[in-house]
Amino acid sequence: MASQDWFEKDFYAILGVPKDADDAAIKKAYRKLARQYHPDKNPGNAAAEQRFKDVGEAHAVLADKKQRQEYDAVRSMAGGGARFRAGGPGGAGGFEDVFSAFGGDGQRVRFSTGGAGGPGGAGQPDLDDLLAQMFRGGAGAPGGRGGGDPFSGFGAPRGPRRGADVQARTTLSFRDAVEGATVTLQTAEGGRITTKIPAGVKDGQKIRLRGKGAEGDPGAPRGDLMLSVSVEKHPVFGRDGDDLTVDLPVTFAEAALGATVRVPTLDGSSVRVKVAPGTPSGRVLRVKGRGVAGRHGTGDLLARVSVIVPQRLTDTAREALEALAAEEADLDPRAELFTRAET
Repeated sequence: MASQDWFEKDFYAILGVPKDADDAAIKKAYRKLARQYHPDKNPGNAAAEQRFKDVGEAHAVLADKKQRQEYDAVRSMAGGGARFRAGGPGGAGGFEDVFSAFGGDGQRVRFSTGGAGGPGGAGQPDLDDLLAQMFRGGAGAPGGRGGGDPFSGFGAPRGPRRGADVQARTTLSFRDAVEGATVTLQTAEGGRITTKIPAGVKDGQKIRLRGKGAEGDPGAPRGDLMLSVSVEKHPVFGRDGDDLTVDLPVTFAEAALGATVRVPTLDGSSVRVKVAPGTPSGRVLRVKGRGVAGRHGTGDLLARVSVIVPQRLTDTAREALEALAAEEADLDPRAELFTRAET
């Protein structure tokens, strides 16, 4: 970073912290602003991108104890902490740094101005030479960083950038969506990503797969994979939240007289449920714990009764039904319907 930048930029103001802010306050302010102005959250926004860079630059300097001390000294000079004395004939004169702390043992540090042909011009101090002496004990001192530039190596790199998030789509079978599955996805660049889809994913759901996105700068984490999931329909089962649903056909006799019947489950087995005598079509029979395993527990299997009307009757069956009809001749199952319709 050029020394002039440190004179012109107020890193404390950029981070919105006071000059006596401690390391924790500086770090907290940086994280907040970095999230706010991160390019991933502000695509195409040049102003936000520049603000993000300024915040990173300010944090890199203020978070480093030595760089912060040097920066504070430079800013103090810019605010009037140093004074110049007019030189004599031929440009001979002097510059006195009032910050005695940099002289060692409490002594003041004196700097000679350059001559007419010097970098600083006639009667003017060479700013880089001045700063080099402050921070390295003299311009061009052995072991100094960056040779003649006192601020060479003091730059504030942005740091390695995390990889970008990637959008993708996949289609799962109904069973894989309920039970979870491992899938292999192909990237736009022709690569392959293998990842596990958690159990219980729903149709249209978007899930974030951490670290499965694009690669970042060296040493930085990968981005995330934002996966949109489509779920194929099942010929038998449906889904209502974490409950599985199934239509359960029963005969007229089973519904009227009662029975114990088998109900299929998604894993290929079956369970037995009791149909109470007089069960009508549409009644739901609940089988606990045979639904979808979710974050809050496992759902149930809901079997909706569907009474099947016989399409063909034997003579014996017809006689039995005619006898039943005679028994119910005075019963009008639609009477309540008409009464409610008139209200």
